[in-house]
Amino acid sequence: MSVKELSLELGISEKSIRRAYWKGEIPAERICRMILFDLEVVRQAMRSNGSPRKRAEGAVRVGDSRPRGTRQRPR
Repeated sequence: MSVKELSLELGISEKSIRRAYWKGEIPAERICRMILFDLEVVRQAMRSNGSPRKRAEGAVRVGDSRPRGTRQRPR
């Protein structure tokens, strides 16, 4: 299965699929320039590697508000 097919199947962008492959998070077979995936192997790898992503320290959830930054006056 190609990167495009896998992204459609999993609902993840092609860029995210490629990034996960290059980081070694999901296995694939490489034939010349083409990267091929086995859906079941990828799902198994995602289950075993899966951990909740940590949010950035200043990240805000939808619907939340963050305090405004203090503005400094120009000199």
